[in-house]
Order: sequence, then C-alpha cells, then structure tokens
Amino acid sequence: MESVYRVSGMSCVSCAGRVEQAALSVDGVIGARVNLAAENVRVDWAAGARDTLLMAAVKRAGYELSTEQAPEEMAAPPWVLWMATLCSLPLIAPMLGAPTLPAWWQFFLALPVQFGAGARFYRGAWAALGARTGNMDLLVALGTSAAFFLAVAMGLRHGDAHHLTFESAAVVITLVLWGKHFEARAKRRTGAAIRALERLRPATAWVRASDGAWREAPLAALRAGDFVRVSAGQGVPADGLITEGSGEFDEALITGEALPVPRAVGDAVIAGAVNGATTVVVRVTAVGEQSTLSHLIRAVEEAQSQRAPIQQLVDRVSAVFVPLVLLAAALTLLWWGLRSGDWERALVHAVTVLVIACPCALGLATPAAITVGSGAAARAGILIREPRALEGARAVKTVVFDKTGTLTTGTPRLAQLEFFGNDQAHIRGLLRALQEGQSHPLARAVALATNDAPSVTVRELRVLPGLGVEAQLGTDVVLLGNAKLLAARGLAPPADGALTGMGLSYLVVADQVRARLAFADELRPGAREAVAALQRQGKRVVILSGDRARAVQDMHEALGTDGFHAEIGPAEKARVIGEIAQQGPVAMVGDGINDAPALARADLGVAMGGASDVAMQAADITLLRPDPRLVSAALEIAALTQRKIRQNLFWAFAYNVVGIPLAMGGVLSPMYAGLAMALSSVSVVTNALWLGRWKGSRRIAAL
Repeated sequence: MESVYRVSGMSCVSCAGRVEQAALSVDGVIGARVNLAAENVRVDWAAGARDTLLMAAVKRAGYELSTEQAPEEMAAPPWVLWMATLCSLPLIAPMLGAPTLPAWWQFFLALPVQFGAGARFYRGAWAALGARTGNMDLLVALGTSAAFFLAVAMGLRHGDAHHLTFESAAVVITLVLWGKHFEARAKRRTGAAIRALERLRPATAWVRASDGAWREAPLAALRAGDFVRVSAGQGVPADGLITEGSGEFDEALITGEALPVPRAVGDAVIAGAVNGATTVVVRVTAVGEQSTLSHLIRAVEEAQSQRAPIQQLVDRVSAVFVPLVLLAAALTLLWWGLRSGDWERALVHAVTVLVIACPCALGLATPAAITVGSGAAARAGILIREPRALEGARAVKTVVFDKTGTLTTGTPRLAQLEFFGNDQAHIRGLLRALQEGQSHPLARAVALATNDAPSVTVRELRVLPGLGVEAQLGTDVVLLGNAKLLAARGLAPPADGALTGMGLSYLVVADQVRARLAFADELRPGAREAVAALQRQGKRVVILSGDRARAVQDMHEALGTDGFHAEIGPAEKARVIGEIAQQGPVAMVGDGINDAPALARADLGVAMGGASDVAMQAADITLLRPDPRLVSAALEIAALTQRKIRQNLFWAFAYNVVGIPLAMGGVLSPMYAGLAMALSSVSVVTNALWLGRWKGSRRIAAL
C-alpha cells in the first residue's frame, strides 16, 4: 500500500533526509521517498500499519504531515514580505548616501524583522535542534541572531550608530524570505503538468438510470458497466467504449497527439479526453484509480519523487554539510579573533559564513529538473517512469526496434493464402480453429480472414513462443507457424517464389505442408522520419524481429537502418541485445509480451503506445501513442533533463565552494551573503524551468 503526504517545514535537502529517516523508523513503513520540490513524501506501507505513528515520528523530527493537498500559497504571507522590506530599506539607505539612523531607530526597525518575519527560521532551528541535527533554518537563525545581538552589544558599548550590523540581520532575513517566495512560485510551476492532468477529470457525469433517464452523478459514484453521456465540449469522465454516436476527441494532454482523434461505436475512449463535435454514449470500463489518466498521473508523480542515481552524491554531501558549516564558522571566528584581537569583526565574518552556506540549492537541483523534465515529456506523450532512464538515455549508442507493431502498424493482413491440396474449406476451418481467440497480430489477421469458414474441432492447443502453435486433430499433430518451426520438426517449406517482403507461415498436418500464408504489414506513418532523426542524433538504428529474414531485410533497406536481426525468438532477442550492448549502451523499443525480456535486458527500455502491460512494466520509458518519432523526442528530453541536473549540481556545488571561502576570508558582508544565498536557490529552480519550454509536439511535427 502506498500513501502520499504533504510535508510542512522542509527548507533544504537535509530536511528531506530527516523526514525520510523519521518515516523509515516507524514499524510497518517499507519505504519512503521525499520530493523536496513538490514538498511531499510517498510512503510504502505493510498491511495493517497506522499512519498516526508516522505523523508522530515526523513531528518529533520537526515537521508536519498532512493528507491534504498543498495550497497554492507563498512561503510567507505577502504582508510579512512587505513589512520586512519596508523595515529593511531605511537600514540600507546609508549605503546610498542617506544619513545614518540613530541606534535606537535601527534597533526598532530590525526588531520586527528579526523576531516577526524571521520567526519561521527560529521554529525550524528549534525543531532541528530537538532532532539533534541541523538545517538551513538553523544556519539562518544563528547567523542573523549573531548579527542582531552583536549590533545591540556594539550600540550599548560604544553608543555609536555607525558600523552596527542591524542592517545585515534584517536584510538577510528579508532576502531569504523573498528568495523562498520566488522559489515557491517556481516550484508550483514545476508541478503544472500534474495539475493540468488532474483538471481533465470532470467533477460529475451524466449517467443513464435504470428507467432510461439521464441523471447527473458525482464522479465517485461511477461504476464499470454504467452508461454515460458525453456532450460536445465535455471531458470523458472514465475509460470506456463508445456504444452510440461518433466524434473526434482531443487527447493532447494525455497522449500528446496534437490533432483530434476520430472515434466511433466500438472504439475505446480515455478519461480526460475532450469530445469535440457530437454527443456520444460511453459504456464505462475503468473508473477511479484504474483509469488510464490515473495511471498516468500516478506514474508521473512516482517518477518525480524518485531519486536519480546522481542524487546519491548529494545525499552523502548533505549528511555532513551543516556540521561542516558550523565548524567553518567556528574556525573563522577563532582565526580572525586570535589573529587581529578584534572579536567583533571576527564575529561578523563568522556570521557571514553561517549566512552564505545554504544547502537548499543543492537539494533542489535534481528534483526540480526531474519534475519539470518529466512534466514536459508527459505533455508530449512520453512517460519517463524512472529517473535512472535519464542517465540511460544520455549514453545510448544504438536504438533497436522490434518490427511488428513498432515500425509497422501491428495490424498485418493475410495477403495471400495458398493451398496444397483440394480440401480448401476444411483447411480454412482448421486455420480458424487454431487462431480464433489468439492475441498475436498474425493470429488476428488469420481469424479475420477465415471467420466464415466451417467449424473444425482441435484439442490440446498450445502456443510455441516465437514459433507458432501446435494442436491435435484426431490422431494427427497440427502445426501452424514459421519456417523455424518447420526446421525444428525436420520439415522443409516450399519455395517462396515471388512472396518477397512478406512474413510467411505454414500449416502442417501429419508432417505435410497443407497451406502457406503470406502476411503484409504497413509501415507506421513517421517510421522513416523516426529512423532519420535518430541517426541525426548519432545513434545506430537496428531492426530486431522474429519474421523471416527476407521480409526484415526489405524493411531494413526501405528505412535505411544500420542493421537487422531476423528469425529470432523472445529469449534470443534478449541475447542479441546483450551482444549489441557490448559495443555501447543500447535502447530497445518494443510493444509485445515477447519483447519484455529484451526491454528488461536493454540499458534503456522503451514501450510503444498500445503496448502490452508486461512490456510497459519492463520498460523505463512508455510512449503514450504509437508514433515511432516519439523515440528520438524521448531521448532528447531525457538528455536535456540530465544536462539540467548536472548544470544545477555544478552551480550549487560551485556556489558553496566559492562562497564559503570568500566569507571565511572576510571578502563578503552578511548582507551580500544573504543575497547570494537567496539567489542560488532561485537560479537553480529557474534553470530547471527552462525545460518547460521544450515543445515535444512541435519537435515531432518538424521531423
């Protein structure tokens, strides 16, 4: 069981680590993942566990849990921000040439900022001390308190209004609050994709009652099997099948499909799609958490809450960051005090070290980029399931495509049926019996072409993965499969003749070939553009298929791919992927159950839209519509997201590596240190937000 809680009071990556530790200390908690950018924690529970114990443990660590959705508000109320600003401006006016205010005026202007606007930092610091740890709030509280009380002591001792540090304390608090304000605005934008998806759900639905009348009901009351009416301009309330009417449905926010998709009686529609033209009636097949939209939202949220492998470095640094900063401040105080004998100046430099050292930017670097990047990908119809896919996509050298259903439409037709004998009606009935009810695309093509054939009874039907099917017809063994199946049974297929470019199957009864089936499968729209786009990215493109070599070779030549492997089964696909991976990281793109081993074996697994559940579970990235051009787009946004993570971490580390020594050397004042600290967090989140400008649909359309 998994639950999601809002976390209040987190200010940096150290806070996120403590929340996780507190959650994991509770009996019954199997796992916990904190998303600092989204300010929530996802908790995996054992059966029978109680969340009251979790809330108590997190509260002891200094934070609050809530099941309510986080309200859209700033880190501090606007009046607090403006009060702190108005009180701080007169304190820094002398820097612009204004006369210095009397000491008592400075004291009364700084007082409400320090203990009013800055109260949140004292609360966070007290909670951290209670948990015997440190965080950003502790650093800010210590630094500004030292500056404030140093100014009080200097004013009482010297009676001079000049060179007091009231302005440092007040301005640092004001700048940090404004920094948190802009950071909160930016973080809300990182969750825009999730909120856009959630808004697709209508609050109510028009349901057909038992007397045939239409009545409006809340969405929670819908059940599978209900009939709902969807008028023009309305969103579909639940997944279902159209039973009356037809129309065009806008699925852009769900699948990334830019144009409305036509749907008629018998076609499936998904929750959140907007009906564009006429009224239709839909029979509900999935509601609530079982709907496609809910699966998408949950998958995006899970991806955004997980840690990228590079985050492990951040976690190790953050575990010792605050103690090291406190040590650096103490050393600064002793160095300057013992060296110059001016302990007031030494304290100012130590305060500057405390002020400038903030791990917030470090903590936001990875989750902010993942949140924005995965949201931008989702809008384009690309679902990044795990952050590790970001690093995998960046390193990919070869992209391997399964042929049927990936580069082709996946709906082959029986182009030719050749009989070897005179009992054609019986053979057609036997083909129907062998393939009826099977899910393989070739089986569906045979069943469709023979649905009017007379009934024939077979028994002990079993599927031979990658080969075909086998059954008993009376005392005779019946086989229907490819040339590899015939070879395995010591049989030779008839000559292909002019059947080039087609997939071939053979019907064998009592070791005699009785029919040959030739299948044709059309290329998907955009397949050529997809291959060309990947090659422009410097990737090798290879086709992997169980089809006959001649058919796969013809497709290889038509698309201009860099290589192909034909006539291989599911287990062999995984082996071939392993061989290709020896030359560099490989991505596998597939859609069927038989592709699952290869998807799992590849460095990066990509499941095509409409893929089987098994394939989607084995893949790292899922394409929400069957467009092969999405593969190059997925690699592009994944690489861009990984680049942003590295940029953010570089600047977050560089800021501290440069800033702390400058503060220890007395180069910075506390006020400028506070400004730098505030800007660091804002700059990291703003850099991540550039990913939101990536327009996946436009990129795909331009291919």
